[in-house]
Amino acid sequence: MIVVALICIGLVMVYSSSAMFSLEKYHSTAFFFKRHLFYLLIGAILTVLVMSLDLHLIRRWAKPLFIFSLVLLALVFVPYLGREVGGARRWLKVGIFGFQPSELVKWAAVLFLADILSGRSKKPAGSWSSPFLFALLSVGGACALILLQPDLGSALALGAVSALLFFVAGMRFSYLVSLGLLSLPVLYFSIFSVPYRRRRILAYLNPWAYAKGSGFQLVQSYLALGLGGLWGVGLGQSRQKLFYLPAAQTDFIFSIIGEELGLIGTVSIVVLFMLFLWQGIKISLRSPDSFIQLLSFGIVITVVFSACFHIAVVCGAVPTKGLPLPFISYGGSALIFNMMAVGLLLNSARDRYSQEQKL
Repeated sequence: MIVVALICIGLVMVYSSSAMFSLEKYHSTAFFFKRHLFYLLIGAILTVLVMSLDLHLIRRWAKPLFIFSLVLLALVFVPYLGREVGGARRWLKVGIFGFQPSELVKWAAVLFLADILSGRSKKPAGSWSSPFLFALLSVGGACALILLQPDLGSALALGAVSALLFFVAGMRFSYLVSLGLLSLPVLYFSIFSVPYRRRRILAYLNPWAYAKGSGFQLVQSYLALGLGGLWGVGLGQSRQKLFYLPAAQTDFIFSIIGEELGLIGTVSIVVLFMLFLWQGIKISLRSPDSFIQLLSFGIVITVVFSACFHIAVVCGAVPTKGLPLPFISYGGSALIFNMMAVGLLLNSARDRYSQEQKL
């Protein structure tokens, strides 16, 4: 019901935030709304399919799916298959269909890590056993391919979720801290060796000084949130969506929610994601199977981390990075894979309930 509520809010806000832009570019106020409904239908069908499958059968496909996702991730660099947008090659297009392989990699990695880490050997907890090392190298390879696109934000998100799964699976905290310190030079080089990332950092530190350049989005986001006040200006009455705030229906949809529905609307979204976290952790903790525990935890943390990152970006708490708000932002790949992940989570809950009934 929490996810259904978020999806319904998303339907309303995608139409509200995209209608004018859609009319200007495609001569129809419902262009993005119709496409969003289409993606939602595909996601619903695949969610029901995932819920009906045996989790242990899904586990057998964890490694092949992860390898397949890495292959797709590499194919974005192949001419005529990969599509370059804004200087980044993140899209794979076959005919009229296109999607971001990094979205599949994100969820395939969670399934892969749940499989590997739940089946680790009986060595002391936190030791550099082969499952930990194999999982670390595999996820590191995925992050490297994502960085080459380049997409630093997605690589950081995958690394953060993986680190939490390693910790929950038993890796010592000192090892994780060491890995974090070793990755700092790579992070520093990835940020300051690329001019547009340097500009984003400077705009993050003082967006008003770059209000006509790299800080434009953040300034417009501030204005949207500020105009909303407590109750908002009213549904459909946003002014910032009128070609002021770029990517209003995707990367900055939370800003439009803040403007139209005010603090009440934004806090309601935050509360829904907090409830999602609470219910998801309950499913994970009550599962008798370590694979299902790690899988459920990974799904919940990935969704909530994406939501927190999106909200932090539009509020100026972290540097600007395009990341959709789960279940609410317009988008194909992200919406479909997020819904399938929730199908896995519901499947986990049902599997746990079935085992409790047998007991």
